Amino acid sequence: MAPMMHYLRALPRLHLYLLAAVLSAITLTVLLLPEEQAAPASEPRLVETLKPATEAKADQEPALDASPEPASVVTATEATPPAPSEPAALAPKPEPAPALAEPVSPVVTENWVEYTVKSGDSLTTLFQRAGLGARDVYRISQAASGQGALKYLKPGQTLAFLIENGELRKLRHIQNRLSYTLIEQTEAGYQVEQVERSPQPQTAYAEAQIQRSLFLDAADAGLPQRTIMQLAQIFGWDIDFALDIRKGDHFSVLYEQDYLDGEPLDRTRILAARFVNKGKTFTAVRFTNSEGDSNYFSPDGHSMRKAFLRSPVDFRRISSRFKPERYHPVLGRKRPHRGVDYAASTGTPIKAAGDGKVIWRGTKGGYGRTVILQHGGNITTLYAHMSRYQKGVSNGTRVKQGQTIGYVGASGLATGPHLHYEFRINGVHKNPLTVALPAADPVPEHEREAFAKQASQLVAELERHSDTRLALNTADTTP
Repeated sequence: MAPMMHYLRALPRLHLYLLAAVLSAITLTVLLLPEEQAAPASEPRLVETLKPATEAKADQEPALDASPEPASVVTATEATPPAPSEPAALAPKPEPAPALAEPVSPVVTENWVEYTVKSGDSLTTLFQRAGLGARDVYRISQAASGQGALKYLKPGQTLAFLIENGELRKLRHIQNRLSYTLIEQTEAGYQVEQVERSPQPQTAYAEAQIQRSLFLDAADAGLPQRTIMQLAQIFGWDIDFALDIRKGDHFSVLYEQDYLDGEPLDRTRILAARFVNKGKTFTAVRFTNSEGDSNYFSPDGHSMRKAFLRSPVDFRRISSRFKPERYHPVLGRKRPHRGVDYAASTGTPIKAAGDGKVIWRGTKGGYGRTVILQHGGNITTLYAHMSRYQKGVSNGTRVKQGQTIGYVGASGLATGPHLHYEFRINGVHKNPLTVALPAADPVPEHEREAFAKQASQLVAELERHSDTRLALNTADTTP
């Protein structure tokens, strides 16, 4: 440094002035250069079109009606942060913190334990099976006593327990898929709630021609078993399905079936049906009157139901018909057979042929265990050779058509289990298979208008399905 100062002192004064001026100019030039030019060449360069501070938010969350801004031009792989001297308004704003997600409620899993009610089970045995004691049985019984809940436990039903820390929190008595009772522990004690689920009905259609039997051919057509039984009951007063069915007979059925959670239930209702037997056509429609009672009628309003069943038992065959004279298989001599013998298995339910009153219940000579019913119009029916009587049926008891009054047996003079059935008018025996049965009451006059409207709609719907099926079958067989 000393030699340099010595050298400067040796220069003429004029030269010193010139040197000072040059240095001042260089310093001023350096100070006035743009920042990016003054930056070292080794650092990456960033050229960016900066937006006003008021638009920085819009870049992150564009407004629905905003026009898109031109994209920033970046020539470097990484952006350098702004210099400390950069105005705050031009500095890029930090990214907003991500919004906190909505708290998700944890899924509570309830560990239910289920037990199927078996024959001989009681509330006590089921609670013991679940690891609960007499104290729990008492508390639940007290809560349910005023509600009628848990009064009847039937085999096949389910009792489900929710037990936490050794304490019974909930009890569910499932009577069937549509009905259950829920008993739940609360601060006020156990609360009882009866829950009824509502199924969704769906309409379906089926038709078939008889080739083998009603039940086999109807099942092949997709008709549920319960619906087949309903079909036989509706037309059972006019058609004897054990004796009158012929090959070539055919039927069509419009019906509803209930569904729960997308699965079919064993609950169906026939809305309209048509059966052609030996060339004769029978049509029935379902009508629900203003009081909520449903029955089946012909399209002109006459009841499909007769005052009496043609056959009061589900039988395998007719073992003996109505005959003025018959060789008695036990007595060994000719004797009039004034009824019809329906062969059936021991224990098969015997149904009342019509509404009436029991005027005899007891053993009656060769008839064995016998029930006699008195009906209107001086008509009586007799049911003999029973194995046992139905509980609650005694002299003076009033019964409804189709109600079980006893069970098939071979009591009295009988060679095998069967029902001997007699039909009398004013004390005179009539052939139960051919006697003209009086019809039940037709549609009441004040319901006629509603019935006519509903019947026409159902018949039209039945025929529409039948025509559609016929057209499809014709198309399938056309070459």
